[in-house]
Amino acid sequence: MKMLRVIIPAVILSLTTASPVFAAPLELKFGHVGKPGSLFEASANEFAMRANAKLGDKAKVVVFGSSQLGKDKELLKKLKLGTINFALPSSVMASVADEFGLFDMPYLVKDREHMARIEKEIVWPTLEPILEQKGYKVLAVWENGFRNITNNKRPINKPEDLQDLKLRTPKSVWRVKMFKAYGANPTPLSFSEVFVALQTGTFDGQENPLAQIASGKFQEVQKYLSMTGHVYTPAYVTVSTQHWSKLPADVREILETTAKETQEYVYQTAAKMEIDLLEQLKQGGIKVNDADKPAFIKASAPIYEEFGSSVPNGKALIDKALGLAN
Repeated sequence: MKMLRVIIPAVILSLTTASPVFAAPLELKFGHVGKPGSLFEASANEFAMRANAKLGDKAKVVVFGSSQLGKDKELLKKLKLGTINFALPSSVMASVADEFGLFDMPYLVKDREHMARIEKEIVWPTLEPILEQKGYKVLAVWENGFRNITNNKRPINKPEDLQDLKLRTPKSVWRVKMFKAYGANPTPLSFSEVFVALQTGTFDGQENPLAQIASGKFQEVQKYLSMTGHVYTPAYVTVSTQHWSKLPADVREILETTAKETQEYVYQTAAKMEIDLLEQLKQGGIKVNDADKPAFIKASAPIYEEFGSSVPNGKALIDKALGLAN
């Protein structure tokens, strides 16, 4: 019996201290601000599904939407801290590097084919290296979409219809400048706070792609949807250069390749959403009108001039992007 008293604790000790046979895979957190039903949610979930199928037990991508892990600027900070692994910033990227304000230039991007040429000729050779100097790396370019205006005052046909309208914008200095030039009273606000701000009348309106408008349920607190299509905003699958380099090389290869492969799904889903969501929003009772785009393009000239003169190589970036339209 004395022997048992010695042996049994030793066995128990060996069982509790032994390394587990099946170690849990490395969890990679993907944070974004998109709500259920948004293009962001569909895109991130598709990426995670594809990546996890390839990663096996090496790692697992876990998606957290609806700003669960923070708003855009908080997510960018958390990337550098290493508390999350991926974020999906869009307009906010211009606050990281001025040159990304190129995508705040109204009516710059004509369609997704044009965007593909801009990605190849401008994003990868010029813009992405600038971002890496700031400590971030873009794995792939996805989409936020073509932006339109909703409000509770009146249909927006021409820029003058925006006069004194209290308009929510994302945290992009160029978006604010653009709407001030049009005559509106724009103020940046995080996406997660927009619904309540519209509901309470803090803002008269906002501007976003249809996927964000519908998933945010803004049609429930807005009377008019004006199809201005004033800006096309890409979204960027973004990581921290410092923490990215610490992942195993084979894991990095799978993640980067999958992020780029997912772009085709993103574009196809976005194009379908544009049709389906517009019909859904109409059925929901919001009044829809097509804006006078030539009038908006004419009113946009000062924004192009200021960007061209105040941002390093700004004019060259604009000229190159416009030259890729055809």
